[in-house]
Amino acid sequence: MSNDRPGELFAGPRPIQTRGEEPALRPRLPKRAPKPEKPAKPEKPKAEKPRKPAPPPRKAAPKTARSGGRRTILGTLVYAGMVAGVWCGIALGAVLAWFALDLPDISKVAQFERRASVTVLAADGSEFARFGDLHGTTLGVRDLPPHLINAVLAIEDRRFYSHFGVDPIGLARALYVNWRSGRSAQGGSTITQQLAKNLFLTPEKSLKRKIQEAMLALWLEHRFTKDQILTAYLNRVYLGAGTFGVDAAARTYFGKPATQLDLRESAIIAGLLKAPSRYAPSSNPDEAAERSRVVMGAMVDAGFITAQELEAARNAPPSAKRKPGGDGRYFADWVTELVSAFVGSGHGDVVVRTTVDLKLQRAAEQRLEEILSGPGAGANARQGALVAMTTDGAVRALVGGRDYDNSEFNRATQAMRQPGSAFKPFVYLAALEAGWSPDSPVEDAPVRIGTWSPGNYDGKFRGTITMANALAHSSNTATVRIIDRIGVERVRRVAAGLGINSPLGKDLSLALGTSEVNLLELTRGYAGIANRGAPVWPYAITEIRDRDGNVLYRRQAGGSVPVVDPAHAVQLTRMMTGVIEYGTGKSAKLDRPAAAKSGTTQDYRDAWFVGFTADLVAGVWLGNDNNAEMKRVTGGSLPAKLWQGFMLDAHAGRPPRPLPGMEGAPAYVASGIAEPARATPAAAPAPARGSSGSVAGGIGSLIESLTGKGSAPQVQYDYGNPVR
Repeated sequence: MSNDRPGELFAGPRPIQTRGEEPALRPRLPKRAPKPEKPAKPEKPKAEKPRKPAPPPRKAAPKTARSGGRRTILGTLVYAGMVAGVWCGIALGAVLAWFALDLPDISKVAQFERRASVTVLAADGSEFARFGDLHGTTLGVRDLPPHLINAVLAIEDRRFYSHFGVDPIGLARALYVNWRSGRSAQGGSTITQQLAKNLFLTPEKSLKRKIQEAMLALWLEHRFTKDQILTAYLNRVYLGAGTFGVDAAARTYFGKPATQLDLRESAIIAGLLKAPSRYAPSSNPDEAAERSRVVMGAMVDAGFITAQELEAARNAPPSAKRKPGGDGRYFADWVTELVSAFVGSGHGDVVVRTTVDLKLQRAAEQRLEEILSGPGAGANARQGALVAMTTDGAVRALVGGRDYDNSEFNRATQAMRQPGSAFKPFVYLAALEAGWSPDSPVEDAPVRIGTWSPGNYDGKFRGTITMANALAHSSNTATVRIIDRIGVERVRRVAAGLGINSPLGKDLSLALGTSEVNLLELTRGYAGIANRGAPVWPYAITEIRDRDGNVLYRRQAGGSVPVVDPAHAVQLTRMMTGVIEYGTGKSAKLDRPAAAKSGTTQDYRDAWFVGFTADLVAGVWLGNDNNAEMKRVTGGSLPAKLWQGFMLDAHAGRPPRPLPGMEGAPAYVASGIAEPARATPAAAPAPARGSSGSVAGGIGSLIESLTGKGSAPQVQYDYGNPVR
């Protein structure tokens, strides 16, 4: 019987055990060392026998299919695959690291910059424009109607709650559809990817941006719950018309919060996600309705609604909130630029009440389009502008061009053009200030100053006429003689005092409107005349409030001190009535008293008509952006007709009233006007002198500065170069 025990690990023999004693190990005795061997005797060398040639090596037998060679090839392939996988992993990591180098700081996911919104109201309180980014109330997934959530998921990301941020199935489907159609018909981005793009990335379309988008989507899915991601998406996605988030869109398009949207309205909101501007119900109601049907069809396919619910929603009447009022986008642009000056550049969302009268605004837009598409088309007049304000400066209508969608450039406030004879009232007002009167005689005869020989538009010279008739008939030669006598500086001072802020020339050509102005400031200058010489400041904003209704700014009524004698302003107004009664502006005659002045620049590049009644001051301009010539369009033709049509619309239903300061006073009438082609020079009022007693600078001083001589030039008669 063996003493070995299974399971125990021992090396060597087992110890011997004696009765009654514990087993003990017996020490091993060392072996005796062997005796040293005696050295062997050397052997005698023997002669070596020749060796037999070695047999040729045998050929290795061919390996069978069950030999180790197969295992060697398989092992090599496995090893190579492992090595390739490692290197691919390293390469992929390097690529991802490179794409991650310029990723934004994703720790700032809660920060979201946006433009403050500016909601523009008309004078009656109705909304007609909005700028900036509008956000509504932040609503969670559980706060929103289920059909809104389902509509978004059905059309954008049906597997949102099952994928890990990137949807391989959806991506494969999009690639297949795009390949079949030959164009980019579908996108494979998930809601998480879209949120990543909206929060962190730019709209740039590139492979790099798509990879970064996927990386950020994976991070979002790891960091936040599905409901949190969907909440962030629904509250920050852009939905057109300056709105961000479903609540802002619901309030803008349907006038209700997102919590009250029905099925059809929810489908319209979800349809905006593809192309907000194209499918906005406020601007494209038909396309929005068609897109909503596509969304509801997707909801049926996904099992969110039944076919019966789809049919009932399709038959529901349209509920889109249409944009109130007229267009007025040129006016709204101008107003938005002014807001920061009143409440600072860092303002939040604001609501701005303005002075615009939507009825007058629509009339201005319609009348301008009628002129430009009608007689203006044949006369090569392709652009125009109109400004209308009260005599205290409240702007009631402003049109900066024919088509805002085609050009946002505001020709009423930004375009600088020569006013031509429309500048002359400031010359005549300065003459009245210098001691002349409306009945003062002035010579309407040819004149040459160096190489400049201004003529009259009609080529006629009336000889000695009154200053009132010179203004009514827009005599260039008479006006040049007047500014020569009273001095250029006096005219510049009067014009600037009434609101012409643009730089004015210092030579005699200023009398004929060669210094550029914009329509708004020219109309403002006429308003100062209508206001009996007291300058006005054009204003469009009466009140600004924040989102909570707190007043940030409110205009206080105030007046200004006249910069000219009010009696002289009334005299000029009376003279300007002659322009409409018997002068160059007869085609603008109204059913009530009005005063105005026409203007045309050289080669018919610009045509103006500016005037006023007791209720309204209006100015119009026609021309071309490239300064091209029109076909004999003068201020007294198409601009006068445009002015007349608008003023008739604006005064409809209002009783006629006399012009300021002219209650019961007759207008100047055409009398004693000579019509010879050439006339004998007549006496003129004494030249005005400055405080030093010297003759004010004029033709004489101009020639003196050019020739170094003190003698006055010899007047030569010439009909050339008419400028009116």
